[in-house]
Amino acid sequence: MAHLYANENFPFATVEHLRKLGHDVLTTHETGRSNLGVEDEAVLRYAREVGRCVITLNRKDFIRLHRIDSTHAGIIVCTENRQYIALAERIDAAILDAGNLRGQLVRVVRGDPS
Repeated sequence: MAHLYANENFPFATVEHLRKLGHDVLTTHETGRSNLGVEDEAVLRYAREVGRCVITLNRKDFIRLHRIDSTHAGIIVCTENRQYIALAERIDAAILDAGNLRGQLVRVVRGDPS
């Protein structure tokens, strides 16, 4: 099980399925940080403070942040995929493959899940 922090652009249906798969997922909405224009640096800083890996569709900016400083609890960047359950299952598989997420950038891309 991973401790994840879903960026505000992340689909809630995927969050719900990740929870069913056993992951502890906290959303920006649940922390009162959604719709406030919180900068990506602050999102990553908060996730680091609470020991959670960020999951986001905002690939470009979070890849840049990882390159600047990899002292975080992990970042999972995803390609937009409206097949929300399939996306959750791909994230789950990527987490299992990665092992310890600390300091890692994990990419989850759209594709045939079979």
